[in-house]
Amino acid sequence: MNTRQATSSYEEWMRKCCSTVVEADLRFKHQQMREEPILFFRATYYRWAQLWPDLCTDLCGASKVLAVGDLHVGSFGTWRDAEGRLCWGVDDFDECWPLPYTNDLVRLAASAKIIADSEQLAISVKDSCDAILDGYTKTLRNGGAPFVLAEREQHMEKLGIKAIKPPDDFWGKLAHLPVAPRGLPQDAQEALRKTLPDPDLDCKIVRRKAGIGSLGQERFVALAQWEGGWIAREMKALLPSACLWLTGRTGSRQSYYREAIDSAVRSHDPFQTVGGRWLTRRLSPDSNPIEISDLPKARDEEKLLNAMGVEAANVHLGSKSQTAGILKDLQKRKAGWLRSAARTTAKAVVAEWKEYAAK
Repeated sequence: MNTRQATSSYEEWMRKCCSTVVEADLRFKHQQMREEPILFFRATYYRWAQLWPDLCTDLCGASKVLAVGDLHVGSFGTWRDAEGRLCWGVDDFDECWPLPYTNDLVRLAASAKIIADSEQLAISVKDSCDAILDGYTKTLRNGGAPFVLAEREQHMEKLGIKAIKPPDDFWGKLAHLPVAPRGLPQDAQEALRKTLPDPDLDCKIVRRKAGIGSLGQERFVALAQWEGGWIAREMKALLPSACLWLTGRTGSRQSYYREAIDSAVRSHDPFQTVGGRWLTRRLSPDSNPIEISDLPKARDEEKLLNAMGVEAANVHLGSKSQTAGILKDLQKRKAGWLRSAARTTAKAVVAEWKEYAAK
């Protein structure tokens, strides 16, 4: 099976799992997949899940954790916790699944290499892999290190940056999104009301196109004026992990999303909830994914990759019974195992992208 065949099979599976698939978004996704290797990489986790056992056979027997699955350098973002503090960490658990801990580390390192090869990062594969492993291993030993930034410069420096720039005209862009002509499905309305300050608040419902890997899944934003300003809630229809597609089975929701968030070492976002088939979360200038291109040019990329390794460990620590086994496994592995796997998988991804983009 090549990427085109895998994509066709996966999207047919999507249609069986979801009551509605946004076909126009899938067509847009196919266009994005041709643009550059990192977009292809992010759009095709199902293909990664398919190829991973063959590309990294020696890593597949490692201790299993509730993994992020689709972990990459664009999987991180900010949110406000219950005390209003600015937090940072993994913000996308769409593909979480019980997997060898090595899957997340290799995929993260491979994404860094692909982006570095396109000159969006300056760090070498050796330095990026060493930074990821250093942060990951130390955090497993220490029992977790959540990122509560709280606007203090010394906390921001844990990420290798001095500040996070808020998106331009955030509310204006949301307000100009196309209105959803049929509004929210009934089950989405019920999930939404539970997260609003007033369940009877009059909301404008718009459609939103965001992300790469989740294109095709229904995504709405509820916008309202409340006590002098805008508030927003995003509703995204959840899909089971592509790992379920590999088994030949179907499902109607992501069964591990809530568990992954709850078990991770972090200061949680009280507005991120899973209800039935819907993920609901607050949108604001402080509650958003952060792309590498959004970060300041002046940054310490080694610290940034180290922080990503720390956060991967924070998630894996949710599978507490596996920690000792992971540390033992890491001690046995030869130096350079991660950079070797990152090079192998990145090379395979780029080769598949070239084949896909050429047709």
